[in-house]
Amino acid sequence: MENIRNFCIIAHIDHGKSTLADRLLEFTDTVSERDLQEQVLDDMELERERGITIKSHAIQMDYNHEGEDFVLNLIDTPGHVDFSYEVSRSIAACEGALLIVDATQGIQAQTISNLYLAIEHDLEVIPVLNKMDLDNAMPEDVKDQIVDMLGCDNDDIIEASGKTGYGVDKILTAIIDRIPSPKGDPGAPLQALIFDSVFNSFRGIIANIRVFNGEIRKGELVKFVNTGKEYEANEIGVLRLEKEPREVLKTGDVGYIISGVKTSREVKVGDTITHVENACESAIEGFEDVKPMVFAGIYPIDPDEYEELRTSMEKLQLNDASLTWEPESSAALGFGFRCGFLGLLHMEIIQERLDREFDMNVITTMPNVSYQVVTNKGERIEVHNPSGLPEQKYIDHIEEPYIKAQIITRTEYIGPIIKLCLDKRGTLKNQVYLTTDRVEMTVDIPLGEIVFDFYDKLKSISKGYASFDYHLTGYHPAKLIKLDILLNGESVDALSTLLHQDNAYNFGRRICVKLKDLIPRQQFDIAIQAAIGAKIIARETVKAMRKDVTAKCYGGDITRKRKLLEKQKKGKKRMRQVGNVEVPQQAFLVVLKLND
Repeated sequence: MENIRNFCIIAHIDHGKSTLADRLLEFTDTVSERDLQEQVLDDMELERERGITIKSHAIQMDYNHEGEDFVLNLIDTPGHVDFSYEVSRSIAACEGALLIVDATQGIQAQTISNLYLAIEHDLEVIPVLNKMDLDNAMPEDVKDQIVDMLGCDNDDIIEASGKTGYGVDKILTAIIDRIPSPKGDPGAPLQALIFDSVFNSFRGIIANIRVFNGEIRKGELVKFVNTGKEYEANEIGVLRLEKEPREVLKTGDVGYIISGVKTSREVKVGDTITHVENACESAIEGFEDVKPMVFAGIYPIDPDEYEELRTSMEKLQLNDASLTWEPESSAALGFGFRCGFLGLLHMEIIQERLDREFDMNVITTMPNVSYQVVTNKGERIEVHNPSGLPEQKYIDHIEEPYIKAQIITRTEYIGPIIKLCLDKRGTLKNQVYLTTDRVEMTVDIPLGEIVFDFYDKLKSISKGYASFDYHLTGYHPAKLIKLDILLNGESVDALSTLLHQDNAYNFGRRICVKLKDLIPRQQFDIAIQAAIGAKIIARETVKAMRKDVTAKCYGGDITRKRKLLEKQKKGKKRMRQVGNVEVPQQAFLVVLKLND
């Protein structure tokens, strides 16, 4: 145990975590030259395409330091705010963290939030100044920022470059010298925390575990404390580039267990594994259940694929514990699921993974946040979907979730950013100058306003410099109304939305104009209307395709033409009564891209 070090790498997006992890693996000869590639731990095709880490990745390295052999367990974590739950789970399995800061950009919002997570778990933090090889690096300025934030000495900060490998030896020495070895009692009953899991169609569920007390041997009977289910440990081992089976995992080890579990409901990330015979008294304090920020409905395009979609969602939830879902039905789309996501990027990634990994084509409805409705009787109802809203006469008021947002930016962009926040009904609470040209702004803003395009606009206003992080602060009353979209008088519940009174007219108008372009023309007129209750606030009409029935009438009395036109009119009237309007799939995505 003395020679084990468990640590994770935390940083803001694009500060070079995965590249530095590559150098550590290369330096400790964990990866052969043949297997080495850029971002070797990012094994998902989607991660490579987008150049972001979506999942935490654990790997074990051996390192000889001053004649002694050490085992280093590294977890590379994502940097995007939508995947912060992955970071919190990785931190729970470690004793130390490498805090990577980009020497060209300095401290960003997500750096601060990940650092606080590490400090809450009493982790030893080692600051690393990355990208020192770049010409525009500002080591002295950024070091001052780190000293101010961490309260450490200048000498504690390690200068490094993930690209060239400069400083990697110093990082490894610091990991061994500064990060404490795991604490735990090898003689106590087994206590192991599940910090991640993945579904394998041949082996069942593979759970990644960190052993806190006791030891686990291959073939022993183990129990999952949360579900109470008992299994045999068919295979245990450590996480190298490929999984390496072992006979025993001891206190402080990080590894995996395969016990033939086939049903995803029986494994919960954050659960504790113990022995059946000599069980531990209490479960390990896992991590709190994640609270989704954005809700949307996911429906199969073919209604017959509902059960397949359910199975896919269960398997995906194993690999991504921050996804929550429950069944729901819609008049327009049939049976599907109401899903909770941590943000829009998270939602996009889930959609993409359903398509790539499970070959599921799905329709996603308009994303929204959860609101609390207070009725006339004083009851409080949580509403995730506009169709679940009680009638207006029973509602006393509606409360919407507010967040506290931290925005770190260059001083020259303060004006446009404040205007953006005010347009989104935000309130500027605080402004702190970190250096002469960098400022941290604290803003209270409704969560519903940042769901769609806030982050994109913030990035374009600040030319990519501003960084953004947020957490939920509570619910406040707001003037919210339900906006319905009607097609020929029929409400399309998948396009309904809850939004602020001031934005309703503008939003309804834009949706109607956009839908007019998307809905194919029929043999009859289609009225597209935006309505608040019984009041229509916007309307567009898709004109009918009209056959020229008088073409063959080239002479004679006008009454002959009239007769044909009257006949056509009656036919169109009958068609309007029986005809229904098919809403194309793009129409459901249109709302997301209203500003394109």
